[in-house]
Amino acid sequence: QVRLVESGGGLVQAGGSLKLSCTASGSVSEINAMGWYRQGPGKPRESVALTSNSGFINYADSVKGRFTISRDNAKNTIYLQMDSLKVEDTAVYYCAAPVAGRSYWGQGTQVTVSS
Repeated sequence: QVRLVESGGGLVQAGGSLKLSCTASGSVSEINAMGWYRQGPGKPRESVALTSNSGFINYADSVKGRFTISRDNAKNTIYLQMDSLKVEDTAVYYCAAPVAGRSYWGQGTQVTVSS
């Protein structure tokens, strides 16, 4: 079992920045990769950024150059630094980790970008 808890969402003006955190607990030694996903109003959930223990990092085209995913293994935490935020980045942001064929998800944190 893995538990993921996100934090750091909020309301920000376009062009501003936010930093999200996701802390894992439970069977953390079984986690090989973690990622950030988001679901905007009336939109399907989409991948934002992924990172693996091997150092693999991948970003959605829509956030490349603006978002940065990082990790602190000692704290079992990944981060998403979001800069130059746009109104279209408004969404609920979720942290996820696949473990033993199952995907674990956090409860989500709301990010709202105002114009």
